[in-house]
Amino acid sequence: MKVLIPTPLRSYTRKSWVEAGGSTLGGVLTDLDRQYPGIRFRMVDEQDRMRPHIRFFVNGDQTFDLA
Repeated sequence: MKVLIPTPLRSYTRKSWVEAGGSTLGGVLTDLDRQYPGIRFRMVDEQDRMRPHIRFFVNGDQTFDLA
């Protein structure tokens, strides 16, 4: 799927749109981290919770669940 990378995280990807796979948001983030090491930790903490300053949208709707 196509993933929009916000400006503060583009230092990892060097582009605004990237492709990532996964059947859940958590899976997509894992694939992004495989391609761009370190990017997931900027969005998800050590307890596997979304960082409070990050917003995730799936098909235009904000989501609060990695599953």
